[in-house]
Amino acid sequence: MLSDYRRIFSPAGSLLFSAAGFVSRLPQSMIGVGIVVMVSRLGGDYWLAGSVSATQALATAPIGPQISRLVDRHGQRRVVLPATAVTVAAICALLLCARYAAPAWALYVAAAVAGCMPSMGALVRSRWAEIHRESPRLLHTAYSLESVLDEVVYVVGPILTITLSFGAGAGAGLLTAAILLTVGVLLFAAQRRTEPPVRTEPQRAEGSALRIPGIGLSVLTATSVGASYGSVEVVTVAFADAHHHKALSGLLLGVYALGSCLAGVVFGAVRPRGAITRRLLVSVCAMVVTMAPLLFAPGLAVLAGLLFVAGMSIAPVLITTMGLVGHLAPAARLTESITWIVSGLSAGVALGYAAGGWVVDAAEAPAGYGVPCTAALLAATTVLLALPRLARADAT
Repeated sequence: MLSDYRRIFSPAGSLLFSAAGFVSRLPQSMIGVGIVVMVSRLGGDYWLAGSVSATQALATAPIGPQISRLVDRHGQRRVVLPATAVTVAAICALLLCARYAAPAWALYVAAAVAGCMPSMGALVRSRWAEIHRESPRLLHTAYSLESVLDEVVYVVGPILTITLSFGAGAGAGLLTAAILLTVGVLLFAAQRRTEPPVRTEPQRAEGSALRIPGIGLSVLTATSVGASYGSVEVVTVAFADAHHHKALSGLLLGVYALGSCLAGVVFGAVRPRGAITRRLLVSVCAMVVTMAPLLFAPGLAVLAGLLFVAGMSIAPVLITTMGLVGHLAPAARLTESITWIVSGLSAGVALGYAAGGWVVDAAEAPAGYGVPCTAALLAATTVLLALPRLARADAT
């Protein structure tokens, strides 16, 4: 079954655009951490560092889909190059503002403008959808691969950023993110052969892609999944600290990500069966079941095993959600639709950070795992209640 991973790369240029997409996605996990480390190391308070980083993340959530909407209308190359230029210029301005102690408002403005960064994950998936449009099985495998690469990005990126920021200068991590974004996007845009054509047929409606039946519900599901994922990270750090081994929190979260990566690889190699809406329901229900035991972890060793199992439920949910969006959205709106899912996921992660931290402060660390459990249950409830509507939208 793993032969499907070889087959998805059989079309000319597919390996090149996927590799370039991976490089250009690394900065997504580097910029936020890079801002926090840089501002704090250059003398800024942690609240300032955190709020500037949050400004960039919150700006990306609404701006990203608008950039992708322009991509659907005018083509990837024509939009992604100027959007990247604006983003890199804003990052450089942020570096200079931090280095020369500019007023706080200047940091916020630069961070907000950096939110123009294009959603490279959505652009890559749009190319896979174009290449394997006639082969749902290979498209399923391609989406699985990209979900695994997303996990790798969010494991490698922060480690690389922190290492550079402490080893080569406070702004080194953020500067490297800007360089990787530039190089990755230039290489990606150079792959003209695999760029999806601009479609101007009547299927493109005015207004946001959120108006497409089923897309809004999919975004809401992704937001709940993101909240579960983000809260696990915060609570796990607090749990390890409560057991006097805070340094092991990185290892525990690595085990969590490893579970998701391995599940994504296996899930992508298995032939999908049944309606995709029912597969999504099964996936989110599995997420509820695997999250619940975290509430009863007695110690770090058991928690590591439980996190590995809980992580295995994440990738199938995200892969299936992306696949459903591919069914619901017309080709002329696909990039924007996928980007809304990414934005919902990112917003959910931010909410999970806040909710997890609040519960940990208000109660003991183990109780914090009630947040990811609740978020997973909300995702499952959303899909269950919306199943008839999603099925009707998928059938049209």
